[in-house]
Amino acid sequence: MEKSKKEIESIKRLENLRNIGIIAHIDAGKTTTTERILFFTGKLYKIGTVDEGTAVMDWMVQEQERGITITSAATTCFWKDKNINIIDTPGHVDFTVEVERSLKVLDGAVIVLCAVGGVQPQTETVWRQADKYKVPRIAFINKMDRTGANFFNVLEGMRARLNANPFPMQIPIGSESAYKGIIDLISMKATIYKGEEGSSGYEVTDIPEELKAQASEYRHNLIVKLGEVDEHVMERYIHEQGLYPHELVDFIRKATIAGKIIPVFCGASAKNKGIQPLLDGIIDYLPSPLDIDAVNGINPETDEAVERAPSEEEKFCGLVFKIKSDPFVGKLAYARVYSGKFLPGSYVYNSTKDSKERIGKILKMHANKQEIVDVALAGDIIALVGLKNTTTGDTICDEESPIVLERIHFPEPVISMSIEAKTKADQEKLGLALNRLMEEDPTFKVRYAKETGQTIISGMGELHLEIIVDRMLREFNVGANVDKPQVAYRETITKSCHKVVGKFIQQSGGRGQYGHVVLDVAPAAKGSGILFESKIIGGSIPREYIPSVEEGVREAAQNGCLAGYPVTDVDIKLIDGSFHEVDSSDIAFQMAGSIAFNEGLKNGRSVLLEPIMNLEVVTPDNYMGDVIGDLSSRRVKIEAIEDRANIKVIKGFAPLSEMFGYATTVRSLTQGRASYTMEPSYYQEVPKNIAEKIVELSGRLKSTNK
Repeated sequence: MEKSKKEIESIKRLENLRNIGIIAHIDAGKTTTTERILFFTGKLYKIGTVDEGTAVMDWMVQEQERGITITSAATTCFWKDKNINIIDTPGHVDFTVEVERSLKVLDGAVIVLCAVGGVQPQTETVWRQADKYKVPRIAFINKMDRTGANFFNVLEGMRARLNANPFPMQIPIGSESAYKGIIDLISMKATIYKGEEGSSGYEVTDIPEELKAQASEYRHNLIVKLGEVDEHVMERYIHEQGLYPHELVDFIRKATIAGKIIPVFCGASAKNKGIQPLLDGIIDYLPSPLDIDAVNGINPETDEAVERAPSEEEKFCGLVFKIKSDPFVGKLAYARVYSGKFLPGSYVYNSTKDSKERIGKILKMHANKQEIVDVALAGDIIALVGLKNTTTGDTICDEESPIVLERIHFPEPVISMSIEAKTKADQEKLGLALNRLMEEDPTFKVRYAKETGQTIISGMGELHLEIIVDRMLREFNVGANVDKPQVAYRETITKSCHKVVGKFIQQSGGRGQYGHVVLDVAPAAKGSGILFESKIIGGSIPREYIPSVEEGVREAAQNGCLAGYPVTDVDIKLIDGSFHEVDSSDIAFQMAGSIAFNEGLKNGRSVLLEPIMNLEVVTPDNYMGDVIGDLSSRRVKIEAIEDRANIKVIKGFAPLSEMFGYATTVRSLTQGRASYTMEPSYYQEVPKNIAEKIVELSGRLKSTNK
């Protein structure tokens, strides 16, 4: 059947669209690269810099002051008639949630690597996140002008540490202060940048005589390696049939989208070198929405699998991946539209929460600037005004054709501190500010500790919570005092308890309360949280009370029996119970569930768990002994020590409780020359002697606050 003019235009629009993210380790140059992309595509008239705090994509005050990216920023630009939607993400591990949710909704990614540092710890983290969502990517080796830059070492590092298949599309002409351009292995031409900052433009010329042999070798290797992942290329190579540049581009694009290879580019973003070829690489090799498989989900009414193809003709569906508080319009919901279209003023169905909401305005974002648009189409990344009950990870769709897309999974917080308002006026605003921030950031949690009467905030690291408190003061005008950070311990059980009974019976004249439950409580797999399942057969507890039992269990799990920390990794089965025709109620069964769970904890040999961090310390050779000695005193389990050009890289697993203030210690041990990175890895049981001290301390706190 012949396609209509409208359908052809829609397909053309999607073919010309690229939804990409810029991801990397902290300080590899993501934001600088994004600023240059915006400048060379005509989106910016003046280049901002991270060091001066003028980068457009780092628009938050805290980002400008600290010179780091904290929140992912979205923008859009055009290059050679192609529309590129870009999300610039943070590199700091404390804000890893921003990378996670961005990769979930993007079609492709540019991973920026430092030509000196190569593959760094957070590079590995974002790489794993991109693998998880099967995001095709290209690599940009930045800072080729820095002392110690080595393009070929970084390629080796990608193979060894990322298990990647890097495909150099270019090789550099010189490096460090002698870096002056690139050789394109597809066109076999050289690009020479003029002027120190690349400010005088560049010229495309023949390959310098002394580099011709190296360029020919790398192009030959490129075709041979491409033949290993594509039999058509291998066939042409074996039969000595040449490949035209445009054919090579097509074959490389296909292999990149299939995740078989990683095209690699190089440059020096701060000196404006290598950006235009990188832009060509984005449009040549990264996928359009049409190159990605149809999105899969579940029909909430039938529980059957359904899918939506990237087309305006399909029924509308989209995923909200970020909530942002805006001082002017209230709540902004960032969404990726996977199929269909919708207009401002229309109603959408939130299939995750089973509710209808009206969209006020549709906005295209450029960092913190907004542009109102009159329609949202398949493939778009937009922000919506007017969604009151929608949160991160919710699916919005057409009510007549519901679908629930897979939710985004976020890591558990590992660090906590108590917070209290400075004044009575602040007290009233504190709860509102904390709720707003919790809506925005799924890795930020707030809970009230009954035993101590404190409000506890939890996050991914010291910097994360520091920024939260700073934002409360600047954005919500709430002054707050916080204590020093505490480790977010967890409790779990080590022994199964069968037939644990919980009874809540009250009789005080008139109608009483009656709830009676019997639970099996057992240890669950690591990382599984609290699992609840009803095994009631024959109505010993009416069906309408079972959710109340679960609610009581989950509420009781917020505070364990040892030191009041949340309970995790426990499997609860509701196996029996009884009810009273008149006196039974939701609250009675909630209380009974809570009593039975607490009984199971006491009898299940509860233990404390502590967060263990993946640690990497980079130190000059001559300080290694001191650094290792200090790490051993902190209960760090050293896994490996690697050599990297005059420095040692120490890798291991460190209990978070032992690592507070480590930044100051490692600086003083190495005269400021060492650096380290840490990220949450797993929870493990706290040694007995330390667990006893934690329990004792929590007991003292409870009695002090009574």
